Amino acid sequence: MSSSPIRQPPEGGNGSDAAFESSHEGAPGNVGSGEYDAEHHEHGEPDDAGYLYHPAQEHADSAEGEHDDEDDDYDNEDEHDDEDDEDDEDYFDGSGGLEFELVIDELAPGAHDDGEDDDDDLNGAGNALERRILQIIRGGGGRAHLGSQQLLALIQGHHMGDIDDDDSYWEPPRRMRPGYVPAFPKVPSEQGQKLMESGVFGAFDLREPDSKKKRLTRRLLDRELGLGDKTAQKTNLALMAQQMIPSSKPEMVIHYDDPVCCGQFSDDGNFFYACVKDFKVRMYDTSNPYNWKHYKTVRYPFGQWTLTDADLSPDNKWLAYTSLTSQVCFAPTDPNDTGDPYTLDLAGGMVRQGWRDAFPIFSIRFSGDGRTLVAGTGADSIVVYDIERREPLYNVEGHDNDVNAVCFADKQSPHILYSGSDDCTIKVWDTRSMSSRREAGAFVGHMEGLTYIDSKGDGRYILSNGKDQSMKLWDLRKAMSTARVEELDATRPTARRRYQFDYRFAEYHDYMWQPHPHDNSLVTFRGHKVQRTLIRCHFSPPGSTNSRYVYSGSYDGFVYVWNLDATIAAKIDVKSVTEGLRIPGYSPATTRREWMTLVRDVGWHPNAPLLVASSWNGPTMNAGTATLHSYNESDSDEAEPGMGLSVNEKIQPDEGLFNWRGLRGFVDDDDDDDDFF
Repeated sequence: MSSSPIRQPPEGGNGSDAAFESSHEGAPGNVGSGEYDAEHHEHGEPDDAGYLYHPAQEHADSAEGEHDDEDDDYDNEDEHDDEDDEDDEDYFDGSGGLEFELVIDELAPGAHDDGEDDDDDLNGAGNALERRILQIIRGGGGRAHLGSQQLLALIQGHHMGDIDDDDSYWEPPRRMRPGYVPAFPKVPSEQGQKLMESGVFGAFDLREPDSKKKRLTRRLLDRELGLGDKTAQKTNLALMAQQMIPSSKPEMVIHYDDPVCCGQFSDDGNFFYACVKDFKVRMYDTSNPYNWKHYKTVRYPFGQWTLTDADLSPDNKWLAYTSLTSQVCFAPTDPNDTGDPYTLDLAGGMVRQGWRDAFPIFSIRFSGDGRTLVAGTGADSIVVYDIERREPLYNVEGHDNDVNAVCFADKQSPHILYSGSDDCTIKVWDTRSMSSRREAGAFVGHMEGLTYIDSKGDGRYILSNGKDQSMKLWDLRKAMSTARVEELDATRPTARRRYQFDYRFAEYHDYMWQPHPHDNSLVTFRGHKVQRTLIRCHFSPPGSTNSRYVYSGSYDGFVYVWNLDATIAAKIDVKSVTEGLRIPGYSPATTRREWMTLVRDVGWHPNAPLLVASSWNGPTMNAGTATLHSYNESDSDEAEPGMGLSVNEKIQPDEGLFNWRGLRGFVDDDDDDDDFF
């Protein structure tokens, strides 16, 4: 049996690089949502002193009844050795006592331990110590983490069961065993297949197996010839819409000097807005979806860190947008209205003047009648605000952590709403009974915090993105009642879990995934990466896609589109089509670093087969793009302007800043025509 060194952690904090604070959004695991923690987190400096401790050595010394002064010298020498040991992973005891980690590895049968000869000299107490440690790991080869009081009790020969130490926990193995296969949900999902066949998510032709689906050209011919009855013709049109998924090659790339936080179309498709980290919202006329016109830019005054969310009023006359404060800005979408935006304070009198950044808003939504706003905040609360009376109706602390996303269940009703939080739960609220401050129901299933939720708008289906690298589909009829959640203690698997996944910069490995024992979701979708920021997911629109798909952005620079059975219908590559579009000399200091793209939000046009990916780009992801992708059967293009046009935020080519013909899509030859491939 071998034991790794135990190192006392620094007193000043976790020793993270302060430069990381300004460039990373998010929070460890379920601790916080992201923007707020990145802005307010304080970093300590590393402590030069490290305490190296060997339990077996101390036990041998105590058995002999002697203390060798050379041990002190040995420990002091190792203090300097531990300064550069970046692989030590310290466990921090929240109780304020000793803080360390004990990592125990069980040797494989027949393996030789360097300390085996020394173990023979240990007395019976030493063997009992070994047996107790082996009991801790329960015969497995994993790693056991002990609390400070339990470790001291173990070394002193006491029973750990007598010590109730809350900081003890189990962590899954850090390396997968050969042949280890995580218990991921089955793909294709049987429940998802039933939903597809039900017709709730678009037309489904049982007579056409996947291997014999008609090509789009054949369906166009059937439409022109008027084949079949009215029902068959209607089904044919719906199936045509389902096949027209946008391709990777973009129609246009809009460049911004800062990351794009979110971007969506209006319900009628005539309007698109892009929220950028520079606290400005750009508005575009998209009445012709292939010929955009910039007509207005509005600013958020006195914003904190970044813009977090935006939403259009039901009549498309007002845009509400937020930052990490309690203020919501309202800007008119009328191009002739050049007045300044006005603000509403959703905190009311609930926070002191000058402390507005202690009430950050992460999500904002209009009700179906346009009279009410609902917001999710960093104060673990859901706020329902009356716009006409300019006062909050309810401010309910309904979660145990930041509320990253809110939405209404039905666009026509202002009563039922959902909230998603870093406490890993989705809760259902009825505004008619929120005075009781109790949710009407809850969903559990994510093992990490939620980054976004979206409603299908039918009062029944909900979609969520989670930091556990999964997206889930839920049915309101399967929500747990509050009493049932308490009876099952359904939040215990996430509330008591001690390992933390910091989604701002850490990789989420397969072995970290585990199913929630009380998961009440319908379908789980995987494949994308939910890291660095609060990445969003959506239902595809009924007009342009026949409600066939669900989709999400991703940290790896792709847009993922899934069928309802959890199979991937398409992957749209945003990273490769944006790489190198800026002139290489634009930022000489960063050209030696690898190009990165993160797709944070995706807006699918309600009527046309195109979508817009709002992204972070560049070697340090400090710039942004909005890429317009449309359906194309081939990469050849004879239209003007050609595909791949790069423009600035006002839809203007700028050859001094952008390679507007595209480094990857333009071939220069002797003629004067633009050649794209």
